[in-house]
Amino acid sequence: MNRSNHIKRSFFIFMMLMMSNGVFSMSLSDEGKVCLFSKISGVITIDGEPVANAKLVRTVNLTSAESDETRTDDIGNFDFPAVFSRTITKYLPQEFASNQEIVVHYEGKEYRIWSAVKRKPGGNIESRGKPLVVSCELNSDETLIKVNNSPIFSLCKWDVEPDKKRNAF
Repeated sequence: MNRSNHIKRSFFIFMMLMMSNGVFSMSLSDEGKVCLFSKISGVITIDGEPVANAKLVRTVNLTSAESDETRTDDIGNFDFPAVFSRTITKYLPQEFASNQEIVVHYEGKEYRIWSAVKRKPGGNIESRGKPLVVSCELNSDETLIKVNNSPIFSLCKWDVEPDKKRNAF
């Protein structure tokens, strides 16, 4: 076998190994889909009072942005279903990253209550496997936490243990 054919064959074997180990083993659900944003529900308040009839817009971006919206009920409750995608257009191993954002529109103002980068494709990763149920105070300060090495900027609180901070060397 000449050197050129050997290099081509080695490259082909390398690519097949990389695809079988990196791309197609990406924690797909039973339907062959990845979870871009887990089901999320909760309550929106302002100064401790429920926010009725506010519009919430959720944007999810893996390869292209898609958005949906809902409204709070009379006592500030809202609910978004999970967002799944079959679209994994990766031919080389690459880290999964789904950008997530929820903005509340209320009385002429916009409040970004959730902005995150989901780094694992499984469901409920944002809450370590528990249902993602949040309580969001519009007049609170935005906080940053990391859950499963995914940064989440939020005005919300939910039942989750943040990642432990690493000591700098």
